[in-house]
This record gives sequence, structure tokens and C-alpha cells, in this order.
Amino acid sequence: MNPTPYLCFQGTCREAMTFYAEVFGGKIDMMMEASEMQDPTVGDEKAGWIAHCGLTFPGGELLASDDIMGGTGAMDGCSVMMSFPTKPEAQAAFSRLAEGGTVRMDFGETFWSPGFGTLTDRFGTHWMIDADAS
Repeated sequence: MNPTPYLCFQGTCREAMTFYAEVFGGKIDMMMEASEMQDPTVGDEKAGWIAHCGLTFPGGELLASDDIMGGTGAMDGCSVMMSFPTKPEAQAAFSRLAEGGTVRMDFGETFWSPGFGTLTDRFGTHWMIDADAS
């Protein structure tokens, strides 16, 4: 069993997932707009929002959508942990994700890792970025 994070956004899903595909070297497998759902409760203002999106990358996947129906709050208390094989790869991902975001713990050496840091990106996603110890 392998858990898959499902991220919720407020109208920025397309931009966020396209950015994550660049950062993690992934591919967007599918992206369905709310207008494709043919749901009369979805107003015109949210017709271009994303109802479901899938992104695969080496070793994992992310799923996401915009909060079309309302009610999804901030991701407080939850972070997506990404581990990279090398410190330079982890540092590069951390730096990209930090652009326009807020660094909560600077990327650096810890007792468990040659490189680790935490941040909230410009889309509101909380990340823990780690380099494998080996």
C-alpha cells in the first residue's frame, strides 16, 4: 500500500500542478475541468477550475483539484514529505518550491539527513524536503 496525497486548491490547481510537474520531473496524466462534469451546481465562475488532476513522477504521484463545492480549509497540520536521492536534488526542489512561498525551516544538514527543510509554497502546500542519508 502506498499513500497518495490529494491536494485541494482555490482556483490555482492547474498552475500548481503544472509547476509541480516541472519541479519533480513528472507528467500530468489527466486534468478535468469542472465544466466537463456537467454539474448544474457548478457556477460559471468555477467552470475553468480543475475537478480532478493526476501527476505522476518517478517513485510516486500527486492528485489534486480545486475546491469547487467549497469547504476545504488550509492544510494546517499536514505536509507532503518528498525524499530525494541526493542533497543537490533535494536542495534544487526546495529552492524552486520556496519561490514566492515561506520557508519554515531553512534547508540544511540535520542529525538524520545531509539536507532537510520545510516550507509553504506560493499555493499554500506545506512541504518537507529531504535528502536520503546514504
